[in-house]
Amino acid sequence: MSKDTDIFGMAILDYLNGDYTEDIKVSSSIADEDVIPIPYLFRTFEDMPAIEQKALGICQGKILDVGCGAGGHALYLQQQNHEVTAIDTSQGAIQACNKRGLKNAIHISLLNFKRGKYDTILLLMNGTGIFGTLKDVVTYLEHLKSLLALDGQIIIDSSDLIYMYEEEDGSYLVPSQYYYGEVNYTLRYKQYRSPSFDWLYIHFDLLREVAATCGLTAKKILEGPHYDYLAVLTRQ
Repeated sequence: MSKDTDIFGMAILDYLNGDYTEDIKVSSSIADEDVIPIPYLFRTFEDMPAIEQKALGICQGKILDVGCGAGGHALYLQQQNHEVTAIDTSQGAIQACNKRGLKNAIHISLLNFKRGKYDTILLLMNGTGIFGTLKDVVTYLEHLKSLLALDGQIIIDSSDLIYMYEEEDGSYLVPSQYYYGEVNYTLRYKQYRSPSFDWLYIHFDLLREVAATCGLTAKKILEGPHYDYLAVLTRQ
């Protein structure tokens, strides 16, 4: 990822270096423009939503944090004396993690990461997002499974976006040409703009169905306040 498209990396480093002046602006195929407040990426455990707190509380053994961002989850786990490896496609985010004291942070994509076996693989803040589209879920789950220790667990969260398509009469008008949880995003920060990218939200029943085809059992362990959930995947 080149510097001028590493939106998260630039914003995270600016905040860490005391140069916070604005937030990341988000354009999507499904909603009006929104923002991602940069301070939120630096929240402490006490300020995390219940789903994230629950996820961190059930982590065990050797841990891989996928899409670590500014490193909040990995740093908390490291403080709890867990052995944590954190990865992210954002070079700036990894630089920030190193500056914040994370011992093992690597700039790499998930599909290119093939080092070791992990007792816990953690994917949070809509962890299914990196799958991109529904057709790629199997590829990612199979790769995650290859990184999983025999009795390991994949902890992942997502949301069901069906509420975005509810009509006044209570029915749902969903697109027929693609899965309704497939969203396309573009990010802007200062004068920079990212290329558009796909991001997947997947409802739990569908995740469980696809996981089963990969030899994984999915169990929902917590529901959030707005169609979101936390799930644990283990080998069948």
